[in-house]
Amino acid sequence: MIAATQLRLVLVTPETTLVDAPATSIVAPMFDGQLGILPGRTPAVGRLGTGELRFQGEGGEQRYFIDGGFLQIKGSVVTVLTHEARPVSSIDLGAAEQALQQANGLVARTDEEAASKLHAQQRARRMIALRRGR
Repeated sequence: MIAATQLRLVLVTPETTLVDAPATSIVAPMFDGQLGILPGRTPAVGRLGTGELRFQGEGGEQRYFIDGGFLQIKGSVVTVLTHEARPVSSIDLGAAEQALQQANGLVARTDEEAASKLHAQQRARRMIALRRGR
């Protein structure tokens, strides 16, 4: 039996399939850290976090900002189902900085509002960091 040498990444949002392409390696932001995926990986399902999804494809490295969702590894297919995904190059730095200011100004009166504020802050900070190349 010959080991697989390539993965297939499928990146899906509620609106569309953004990526359906071969990849040699994938790094995904999970809710508790990052997960590196190489060909031959055992099957898995996990909860995504907010941050950078990057993969090595035919055209070199590609980078996407994603916001939550789920990841499934089944055979050589890695499926990423997320609420939001966009190429890092399309992030508007000014809009992300404004979103951070708005999130910082939110007043949380309940635990749910505090969690929402924290998520908005983390989301904006990660977008800013990705766009600035950090």
